[in-house]
Amino acid sequence: MVTRRRPRLSLDLLRGFRAAARHLSFTRAARELNVTQPAVSREIKALEAQLGLPLFRRANRALQLTQAGEELYRVTDEALAMIDTAAERLAGAGRSLVAVTTTPALASTWLAPLLPGFALCEPSVDVRVVASNDAVDLEREHLDLALRYVPPWVDTPSGERLVDYMIFPVCTPAYLRARGHRLAAPEDLAHHVRLDYETVLYGKTWYDWGHWFEALGLPATKPAGALRFSHYDQVIAAACAGGGVAIGKWPHLARHLRDGTLRVPLGRDWIARLGGFHVVYARGAERRDAVAAFVAWLRGATAHDMAQAPPPIGDARTAKRRPAAAERRT
Repeated sequence: MVTRRRPRLSLDLLRGFRAAARHLSFTRAARELNVTQPAVSREIKALEAQLGLPLFRRANRALQLTQAGEELYRVTDEALAMIDTAAERLAGAGRSLVAVTTTPALASTWLAPLLPGFALCEPSVDVRVVASNDAVDLEREHLDLALRYVPPWVDTPSGERLVDYMIFPVCTPAYLRARGHRLAAPEDLAHHVRLDYETVLYGKTWYDWGHWFEALGLPATKPAGALRFSHYDQVIAAACAGGGVAIGKWPHLARHLRDGTLRVPLGRDWIARLGGFHVVYARGAERRDAVAAFVAWLRGATAHDMAQAPPPIGDARTAKRRPAAAERRT
């Protein structure tokens, strides 16, 4: 009986295939790999010849994966990612890597400014931050942990609660002085410029301010003016520049509130506590020393923020209502 010889696939060919499969374009794959488009095409043909199967097909001038191509892409992407991660760790000469994912808003306004402090505490540990509003699959994306937002009406995931999540109007003291209108109650918002974070959630336009009004059961008031942004850090940059009143988030703005850059003009009665951020681990990651050190540092950072928080934050009331559109993009 003749046994078919198992093909030995070159890593170079597989890397070319992986890039082409990810982009569904030989041209974009060539650009990523810094080679020519004909070179990628030759690599794909060589791989198909070794396997004896087509990996791509053209339909309406678009490139598509065949069933064999889809199967090979799944295992190739996972295997090469594992090889690359292992190579990075081995090349680090004893350094450790912690890979964490959280929302873009929390990553840009809270986590990123704190990370230099972690580097001082743990100089042998590198940190990789993946900012995403999606509930990323930690094992598939080779991440160690997530700082995941969990609203109060959702079952608590495995892991631990790190910090409460709260939302409330904020502005600079200089803005209030320049505006000349009081801001002591929700109805006063009608006289002020509103800075808003605008996104699309479940196919519908969604706003931070709408979430706050709904969470506290308040009728939405029409502002004196409005500026809308697609990224939360842009909203806060405009607020810090004295551009208007924004929805502040905790723990995102702990530093801004602590140093007095922003203040909470409506006080404790109009702060909505809406669930919290939880530490969720990839399988077995909590047993790694570097991950344990990172999470311990996170606990210390949130405890310090709470100890230094202005009075309205510590006294915040809890919002009981579930908004119509569940908060994910915090």
